[in-house]
Amino acid sequence: MRVCIGGTFNILHKGHKYLIDKAFQIAGNDGIVFLGVSEGKTLHKDKKFVNPFNERVNNLKKYLVLKNYEKRSVIVAIFDKYGIAVEKDFDAIIVSPGTIGNAIEINIERIKKGKKPMKIIKISYILADDKKPISSTRIYENIIDRDGKVQH
Repeated sequence: MRVCIGGTFNILHKGHKYLIDKAFQIAGNDGIVFLGVSEGKTLHKDKKFVNPFNERVNNLKKYLVLKNYEKRSVIVAIFDKYGIAVEKDFDAIIVSPGTIGNAIEINIERIKKGKKPMKIIKISYILADDKKPISSTRIYENIIDRDGKVQH
């Protein structure tokens, strides 16, 4: 199965790792996962700090090697909210609750282009100890760590 995911992956954290692990689980042992990493205008203007693209990609690569996923993965830069998901052939897209709208839009664009829609698989946010979603912004602001532990 060909699966895609996308994001900024600013500070690689427990929630990102869960998303990545789920994507590889769904793709299966013979599948491939395409990881779209936001670049350029796709970066959220409300983010206070975004690590350089190469740093974010290198952190992803380290995690893929650690989990032995590297041979079944492709990392690509994405320059808009659709990335390569509209043009390329994928079976599924894995999203969080905050990005399901983008996946629906991607499928609409795919249908317009004569492509079959992808299965949209929504996974839950991973919550920190304070029961709020783990996010790079909250880690950057030193509210939580990468595992969701509240900082004092």
